[in-house]
Amino acid sequence: MNKLVEIRSQEYMCRERAALDSERKVFWLAQAEEWEQRALDEIAFHFRECNLNEADSQSAVR
Repeated sequence: MNKLVEIRSQEYMCRERAALDSERKVFWLAQAEEWEQRALDEIAFHFRECNLNEADSQSAVR
């Protein structure tokens, strides 16, 4: 989950830059959106991994 914290930090920094850099606001918001999508992908990966581990554990019990 440390990776998720780093990704969210990058997203936050891009949003801060967008607020401070009016000339490149659109660029920074687009960057933030990319980081947000990476965070969502990381969360989805984590849950898929957890579900696979749980399914493997249940198969071993049977």
